[in-house]
Formats: sequence, structure tokens, C-alpha cells
Amino acid sequence: MEIKCFFTLPFKFATITISVNPPKYRRMSDIMTSPLKFLQETYTELKLVIWPNRSEIIRLTLIVITISVFVGIYIGGLDLGFTKLMSFIIK
Repeated sequence: MEIKCFFTLPFKFATITISVNPPKYRRMSDIMTSPLKFLQETYTELKLVIWPNRSEIIRLTLIVITISVFVGIYIGGLDLGFTKLMSFIIK
């Protein structure tokens, strides 16, 4: 079964596929694997990850810090403004 969704920001359609017949497991061991097998599969997946290099990490970290500072200043300004407004209303 396919469901089409319309996302408003990028103005693109996305197709979501839903499995009508979920997989049927015969035994509990089919669902739960051993911890060793889990760690092996995790290690295999981590080898496939493309990790960012040092310059990307520094650039992205600076972006996060900058945005956090601006959001903090914005929220602090709103808080100060509402505090002044409430003290003006109360007096």
C-alpha cells in the first residue's frame, strides 16, 4: 500500500510505503539475536558510516554554538520584555 504525502515547505511529494503483511516469526529466537551477533552487526554497520572530517566537525560545531547563542539572546530578550510588561501592568 502506498500513501502520498504533500510537504508544504519543499513543495515535493513523498511516497511512504507501508507493509500490509508484516513478517511472521516462528520462534522467539528469530526476533531476538544473541548479544554477540548484535555487536557484530553493529560493528559492521558502523564501518559503513561516512564520518565527517575535522574541518566539517569544527564548522558544524561553530554553527550550532552560534545559533544557540542567538536563540538564547532572543529568548532572553523576550523574557526581559515580558517581565517589564508585566511589572508595568501590575503597577
